Amino acid sequence: MDGFLNLNKPAGLTSHDCVAKVRRLLKLKRVGHGGTLDPAATGVLPIALGRATRLLQFLPGGKAYRATVRFGVKTTTDDLEGEILTAVPSPTLTLDQVKQALPQFQGKIQQIPPSYSAIQVQGKRLYELARSGEAVEAPIRTVEVFQMDVLDWRAGDFPELEVAIACGAGTYIRAIARDLGDCLNSGGTLASLTRTASSGFLLTDSLTLDQLSEQIQQDTFCPILPELALEHLPIVNLSAPEGKRWCQGQRIRLERTGLFPAPACRVRHENGFFLGIGQLVEPEDIQSNAAEVEDSAPKNGLILSAQVVLVPEG
Repeated sequence: MDGFLNLNKPAGLTSHDCVAKVRRLLKLKRVGHGGTLDPAATGVLPIALGRATRLLQFLPGGKAYRATVRFGVKTTTDDLEGEILTAVPSPTLTLDQVKQALPQFQGKIQQIPPSYSAIQVQGKRLYELARSGEAVEAPIRTVEVFQMDVLDWRAGDFPELEVAIACGAGTYIRAIARDLGDCLNSGGTLASLTRTASSGFLLTDSLTLDQLSEQIQQDTFCPILPELALEHLPIVNLSAPEGKRWCQGQRIRLERTGLFPAPACRVRHENGFFLGIGQLVEPEDIQSNAAEVEDSAPKNGLILSAQVVLVPEG
């Protein structure tokens, strides 16, 4: 079984827990996930099945969230799962004040990840270092927030802001909650988080673990085809002889018409069968022997090399 599962992760499970459950349900050894979600978070968790695990790196990187920020509270983990450091009522905080601060958190911004995160420092995860009591400063990272829209405002001693965030990979919403609270001199922490989109998968199309189990029992589960999950990549079509040589690891010289160098592209057989992922490069950008490159196309064409080949099993 090769393909993808758009899983709606429940609260209380780690991303690794979800992979283990999917592995048991499908009786499949090769299962992986893209884009870790914190245990308390819910929503879209892309799951790769079988040989599609090799394609996780080629999924699009954009993500979207629905988050609730609680003001007046600061915690060790920057969400409600951690120990409360301070809890100071902030009844005078207004939505207008929050809206004035939000533009600082849009566009390309610098961010310090939470102390309890999976980022590695000196070969260890930050959460491992934090739990051991070792004080380590997380490296500053540049991330991008494309859009931030206010959905709701709930006033009170500890007011809450519900916001929709579209961002690039690597963005920590917990850090945005923390830094927004600091910016407003009230403190802030993430009260809830749902990922509504990730790597091209949408929450509206996702399956819960219970729904997956039911479909498996009814023999109706069908994974998302690998090529459908990679529709953002350009397409290269190969003739039968070219496809055979490419699947055997040979670089193919192609005409330049309509093509351009790309980090990755979908490679199809002339009959429409998806062969895998390739890379288009300029001839001068690679070092190869003449015998390694199919030479039937013009010399000013592009070179197609293999990155991931998905040939039919058997």
